[in-house]
Amino acid sequence: MNHFQYLASTSVSQAQQWLQDHAQSKLLAGGMTLIPSMKHRLIAPEHLIDIIKLSDLHGLVVHDDFLQIGAASTHQFVADSSVVNQTIAGLAQLAGGIGDPQVRVRGTLGGSVANNDPAADYPAALLALGATVVTTQRHIQADDFFLGMFSTALAEDEIITAVKFSIPLRSAYAKFRHPASGYAMAGVYVAQFTSGYQVAVTGAADGVFRWSEAEAALAEQRTDLKLQHPGLLDDMHAPAAYRAQLASVMLDQAFKKLI
Repeated sequence: MNHFQYLASTSVSQAQQWLQDHAQSKLLAGGMTLIPSMKHRLIAPEHLIDIIKLSDLHGLVVHDDFLQIGAASTHQFVADSSVVNQTIAGLAQLAGGIGDPQVRVRGTLGGSVANNDPAADYPAALLALGATVVTTQRHIQADDFFLGMFSTALAEDEIITAVKFSIPLRSAYAKFRHPASGYAMAGVYVAQFTSGYQVAVTGAADGVFRWSEAEAALAEQRTDLKLQHPGLLDDMHAPAAYRAQLASVMLDQAFKKLI
């Protein structure tokens, strides 16, 4: 790991100013991806800006039609929250299945969303739940936020402060975990609204995506379809055809456990 300067911010505005002042800097929250990447010298920031203790990045807000969760909320907090379990139980279930206990007590919602790993769980929830990413500069719809593998619409000096999730009638998530990493080889989030179903897939391609054919099929209470997507991953972990089959099975499982 290269040498760096550690900066503990006392406010979101200070953290944003430091991002602007130091070109080679990174935000530090849970550090579940950042620190291993630094250890392997994949990245070498000159400054780490710690934001995990900022009160403005924590907390829950419930309105009639949405649930807002602070970006620095850990996966374990989301999983254990009675508010999340009562309003969007499928989201709490998803958070409780991320990684292992060590990851869940350190990793954060905002960090996972900003990193946009193609096999991460939260992006599927954001898409299926029609979420909005709240930043220091604007509100970004989930459909416009995720741009591809490890790529998002965030500007260099932009900080995620919260995520606003639309509250569905019911929702559920099912994934097939990679036996070593625990990441999703195929994960499917299903959300039911009064207007119909919304379905998102993670882990199967180079980025999260909506599965429109599944949304139409679920409206007819059908899950007997195979995923057809041009960008399915075909690698050492699984061929594209296998991931497509996994997605179909995960769709069926998620639909059957809608809560």
